[in-house]
Amino acid sequence: MEVKTMQRRAMYKAFAKAGLVMWLGTSSAALLAAEAEMKIVNDWGGGFQGEIVVINDGSEPLTDWSVSFNMDVDINNLWNGVIESQSASQYVVAAADYNGTIAPGAQVSVGFIAYPGGLAPAEVTVIGDDGGSSSGGGSSSSSSSSSSSSSSSSSSSSSSSSGGSSSSSSSSGGSSSSSSSSGSSSGSSSSSSGGSSSGSGRFRVDDSGNITKNGEVIPMNCGSWFGLEGRHEPSNDQTNPSGAPMELYVGNTFWANGNSGTGRTIQQTMSEITAMGVNVVRFPVAPQTLDPNDPQGSGSVLKNHESVLVPNARQAMEEFIIAADQNGIEVMLDIHSCSNYVGWRAGRLDARPPYVDRDRDMYDFPREDSSCAATGNPDSVTRVQEYNRDMWLDNLRELAGLEEELGVDNIIGIDIYNEPWDYTWDEWKSLTEDAFAAINEVNPHTLLFVQGISATAGNQDGTPETITQVPHGDALTNPNWGENLFEAGSNPPDIPKDRLVWSPHTYGPSVFVQKGFMDVASQPECEGLEGDAAGDADCNIVIDPEFLRQGWDEHFGYLREMGYAVVVGEFGGNMDWPAKATLRDQARWDHIQPGVVDIQWQEAFVDYMVEKNIQGCYWSINPESGDTGGWYGHAYDPQSNTAGWGEWLDFDQRKTNLLNRLWTNSPE
Repeated sequence: MEVKTMQRRAMYKAFAKAGLVMWLGTSSAALLAAEAEMKIVNDWGGGFQGEIVVINDGSEPLTDWSVSFNMDVDINNLWNGVIESQSASQYVVAAADYNGTIAPGAQVSVGFIAYPGGLAPAEVTVIGDDGGSSSGGGSSSSSSSSSSSSSSSSSSSSSSSSGGSSSSSSSSGGSSSSSSSSGSSSGSSSSSSGGSSSGSGRFRVDDSGNITKNGEVIPMNCGSWFGLEGRHEPSNDQTNPSGAPMELYVGNTFWANGNSGTGRTIQQTMSEITAMGVNVVRFPVAPQTLDPNDPQGSGSVLKNHESVLVPNARQAMEEFIIAADQNGIEVMLDIHSCSNYVGWRAGRLDARPPYVDRDRDMYDFPREDSSCAATGNPDSVTRVQEYNRDMWLDNLRELAGLEEELGVDNIIGIDIYNEPWDYTWDEWKSLTEDAFAAINEVNPHTLLFVQGISATAGNQDGTPETITQVPHGDALTNPNWGENLFEAGSNPPDIPKDRLVWSPHTYGPSVFVQKGFMDVASQPECEGLEGDAAGDADCNIVIDPEFLRQGWDEHFGYLREMGYAVVVGEFGGNMDWPAKATLRDQARWDHIQPGVVDIQWQEAFVDYMVEKNIQGCYWSINPESGDTGGWYGHAYDPQSNTAGWGEWLDFDQRKTNLLNRLWTNSPE
């Protein structure tokens, strides 16, 4: 086989790295305008995932195209196309509404799930309005290669400067270990700015603090996707007790519906969220996510159904980026922690115990045995996943190079480290400057998303008895982890303003009950209390928008007035809190009316963002994050339906209304 152009050679190189496509055959139809090939991506016996790649080799656009093939199967799920007709085993699949035109030299991939398995790929014929048709053979490959590993970082959700919440949930047993690829679409297509994916996307911040792509302002209708950075399995999990699996959850677990799965695919979700207005996804990873051989990212620890199971976390990341590009979604990569085990607790690159959750009652998820530090560890540490500045900078370079490697142009930026709450401003400022230099040497077209710090530093540096108090304005407006940018305006990092996006995190009571939420007028004994101590004292919670605004203004809002881009990296929460929360929270806060105070906080914060023209990424799109839940509903309930973990329900209409108000910049 011979590939006819350098453009196709580059395309195939990029897709081969992502493990998504095989070389296309050039039969006697090679001189015609288009060709296609079917590939068996994965076959588990009872069924298989197939892919049809259509390439326009002509000099004119291929429009209103369709493909035809003869295969004795039942197709029960198909994406990036529609079944136009079926007669016995003869199928005609037409383009979807959004990919009906294929530019010269470009390609489109159609994916599908079909039954039974064990069949050879069928020959595929292409028909299009350029007047030509052609056919190609097929290939089969039930597993695909992934890129090499290195190190990055991950976590689940936010915490305050003096407390936090695990985002672990119980689940049901282990997972099958099929070598398969995801149900996501593959291939590269146009991005949200309308240009073709060529690895040359240019993201910048304009003089008004708006984010642009190729000179055009783009909105930041953004949500986060929980999972690939690692989560905490229960200690009694049969397959992976107290493990830290890294998986791209898609709402289709292997045990659902009597082991038949739910049928949901990554493409279904991408179609649904783009229809709801999402055009950016914040995508957390850990250093271990980048290693295709890490045991917590592959094999029996995974919980997705075999029809959508991806062999390893690295490949899942790459397939997601490519599928997002094809769906017009920009991706913000986020180094979420120093370790998939340490997770959300890490406030610095070399985080070590003691952690904030070490003494929690009714709690199954401590990590006092895990550290990211090579030295200075307490005796409790039995697992060291060393991480440091040099390893972090290598990870940033690796992530910055993914656009070129995968042949996409949708990596809008890198959130360089999640909630660096254990640094002073000068320490964090120096690291952000190092991060810019590392990223810029690889990819000068992407942005840096930089979070804030907290109210203290030095908790995890090996000397926990010496803690530094960090300026953050009014003492009562205690910042969440990642929220404190109080010193950034007067002491900014040496990073070009058109490449820098400030990205603070902030949350309401469902993640952490702050001292500023206390009803001091009615309960003076609650003044200064927060977290579990406030719950144990039966303190009431009052959401005072005017008081909250003072904190948001001095922590980060003033930066927007200085012309900086500000995109809140995480906000959101469990609107039913304390209902649907962990059992320990439900017990401690049973004097609080469910479904009131966290809604009040989220409404107040969106009002503030609308007024200040601040954009944000909602945590999270998917519902597996234990303390916040997701935009999608969750069948799981910690009391009544633990087997429903990982089964998604419809969008929460309350959250939809909230996000629509933010994205249309409409006050309540």
